[in-house]
Order: sequence, then C-alpha cells, then structure tokens
Amino acid sequence: MQTQAITVSDALLGSDFITHGATRVQVVDGFIQSVTSDVASESGPRRLLMPAFANAHDHGRPLSTTSFGAGGKPLETWLLRLAAIPSVDPYLAAVAALGRAAEGGCAAVMIHCTRPQGLTPLAEEVEAVARAATDVGVRLAFAVALRDRNPVVYGDETPVVKALPPQAREVLGRYFRTPSQSWREQLALVDDIATKLGGGNVNVQYGPTGVQWCSDEMLAGIAEVSASTGRRVHMHLLETRYQREYADRLYPGGVVRYLHDIGLLSPRLTLAHCVWARPDELALIAESGATIAVNTSSNLHLHSGIAPLRRMLDSGCRVALGLDGCALDEDDDALRELRLGALLHAAPGFGDPTYRGQMLRAATAHGRASLGLAGTGSIAQGEPADWITLDLDHLDRDGILRVDPQDLLFARANKTHLDEVVVAGKTIVQRGKLVSLDLDQVQEELRDRFRRALSERSDFCASWPEIESAVTQYYHERAGCC
Repeated sequence: MQTQAITVSDALLGSDFITHGATRVQVVDGFIQSVTSDVASESGPRRLLMPAFANAHDHGRPLSTTSFGAGGKPLETWLLRLAAIPSVDPYLAAVAALGRAAEGGCAAVMIHCTRPQGLTPLAEEVEAVARAATDVGVRLAFAVALRDRNPVVYGDETPVVKALPPQAREVLGRYFRTPSQSWREQLALVDDIATKLGGGNVNVQYGPTGVQWCSDEMLAGIAEVSASTGRRVHMHLLETRYQREYADRLYPGGVVRYLHDIGLLSPRLTLAHCVWARPDELALIAESGATIAVNTSSNLHLHSGIAPLRRMLDSGCRVALGLDGCALDEDDDALRELRLGALLHAAPGFGDPTYRGQMLRAATAHGRASLGLAGTGSIAQGEPADWITLDLDHLDRDGILRVDPQDLLFARANKTHLDEVVVAGKTIVQRGKLVSLDLDQVQEELRDRFRRALSERSDFCASWPEIESAVTQYYHERAGCC
C-alpha cells in the first residue's frame, strides 16, 4: 500500500469549485482517501490545488502545423496541407504531443487519430502511442479515425481535378485517393485494437471523422455497434460554414436529427466543435446526453468561427474543453484556453455567477467523462488522485491583499504558473517540466527528423499552390448556396 499526503494553502473543491483555504489531501494507492479543509497552513511556498484538466479533443500532432506551412488557412485547405508533414516515429510523435499536454495542465488526453504516421500497421502504432502515454504519465483515450468518402472536398471533386495541370492532378490522386477498407473492416479494426491493448489504461473509441467524410452506411453501422458494445464514439460536427452547407444539402431534415434517428446521438457520443449548430440542434444534443467538445483557439486559428458556448450551456448541453492541437499560442496551454473561453463567452454585465464553475467542469469533469475515464474529476474521497497545483506566490505577483485564488486563476493563469501535475498520485510534471522525459530534447529530435525527411514531400509542396487555388475556388463557388 502506497500512501502520501499534500497540504496546500488553498484548494478549489466541490462541484462549484469553491475556495476552501488550507487543505490536506491524503492518497492511498492512487486514490484520494480523505480531504480535510481548514487545516493549519504549512510554512513555505503557497500552492493552489485543483482538479487536473482533461483535453477532450486532440489529434496528437508532434509539432505545430504552422511550422509546415499550414498557418492562416481555413480548415478545408489546412487539412490538405497537412500532407506536407512527413511520417516519423509514432512513439516520439506521441511523446511530444502528450508531453506538451501534461506541461499544459492535462492529466488525460483524447487523441482522435485522423492522420496516423502509417509506418507500421495501425494496431502497432496505437500500441506505441499507448506506451508514450504510460511513459509521459497521462491517461489516454484513443479514437480510431473512420471515413469512406470525400477525401479532397465535400462532394464531387471533379471540378478540382479538372482545374489542375497534369502533374498536380497526379500528386492529388497519389496523396488523397488511396484505396481504403470497407466501413465494416474499419469498425472491426477498432475492436481488434481494443482487444490487443487489453483494456489497460487506454479507452479505445470509434472515431468517425464527420458526416461529410462518412457514408450513411458507416454512420449507421457505428451507431449499431456502439449501442451493442457500449463503446464510445468521438466525431467532428459542424465545424465550418462549408460543413454546415454540405450537411444542409445532404440532410434537409437536419443533420443532428439524422444522427438522432439512426441512434448515434446518445450519452456515448462526443461531438467536437458544433460551431455552426443551431438552437434546435443544441436542444436535441442536450436531450440526448451527448457531450460537445469546444475548441475555441483552434476555431479562431482556422477561421471556423466562434462556437455558441453560452447557448450550449443555456440549452443544457454537457460541454467539455478541447485543445485540438492548436491552443492560442500553439503551446497546449490548457489554463490559458480555459481563460480564453471564459472571457469570450461570458454573459455581459453582471452575467451568471455560476459561469466559472461551468467552465471548470468543462475542463475537468465533463472532459474526463467524454474520455470514458473513471471518476468525476473532483478533489474528493474515493476519486482518482489527479490534480494540478499552481504556484500562488507567482500567480499572486503583487501580494497586496487576500484575493480569491479563483479570481487570479481566471485573470492571468497559464502554464508558467504550474507547480505540479499529479496523475494517480504520481507527479508527472514538476515546476512546469515533465518528470520522466526531457520534452525539449524529444522535440528537437523530431525537428531534426522532419528537416531530413522534408524531401519526401517535395512533390506535394511543389504542386501545393495549384491544389490550394483549385480547392479555394471550389468552395468560393459554393459558398452561401443554401
């Protein structure tokens, strides 16, 4: 039996994250045994204890996509530009992504693997990612990407192909029109991967990439097997205006209503983004018990718009916090992402006094549930010992008078204020740095490998201006058609 204890000067406890002053937490074998408030404060640095964050939507990219020429592009061309990124060791790639998440305050991460490295069979790659999560120390959910249509644009790609000169046309076909397995084979692969991982510490989920990339047969099949197995589903929905327009053409009765009718809309489902969801759709999502993973910074970077988070909450939707590999400064800082969401979506004027609690639940409890992890994401008896501590001496930089730490948290906290990240009672980040691995060294190794491998994608990069122009024209001609 392993026991430990921590005493902090302040703690955010309960479902409303009320400040409880000096608090002592005792841990046995990775679970919280007791929480005692109003204890005698120990001398030394002041610390604020709160539940660790869960990143409810990410893709596990090894480095910033801006570094590969994808900055400033809307999603529809940004996705295609990712083909410029060479494949690298999946273990190193996952260590980099998960290590940044940990140093940003997350104890758990969802990786929706939409672009596997492809150097080994997918099952082996997932095992490498799981090993990386163990070595970093974070909890992991892994959604296996599923898709069977629209590799280039939403709909018939003939106009794009015709607009390209022969060389660019050949490059487009080679990179994006590769043969794929049937949807039944893809679903069977998810279950095979889950079996090979043996349950363990990884929650494997079905990962349909979105209605624009999945046939009706695939979506209905996923709904059926999810209902029969209880396996969770993680998918994108209505991220951009072009996805909204495509969905309206394809599902005139409403795309969310369609998901409901086939049985996909359920408490087992997490929907990433929903930027362009309508009020009636949000009401239906709320009624179903599904979770929406909101990715504020990513939507801003990719010109997708601003998700109606306030309306989601008012509709009763369960909302979680996602980083989508694209936090505001491309640094996986979950604390800053929390603050940005709160500032951007708070009601004007005196607003809602419960709003901060809603945002904190999104970053902790709801995100954790969407990953299929045990526990409620709170600091309480019987809960997994997953928490972060912030350096209050650093956060309260002026030290003028006693200020509620929650005010400081929402005013200025970022990952530089992290003291520790603890998962199952084990410290995985200390003084802002990963304990088990040298993340800076890992990322430098990846940079070196990418630089040496860039020539592998020289044909794509050479044809990119023509491909980007043709795809941009495709969407321009269809914008506002519905």
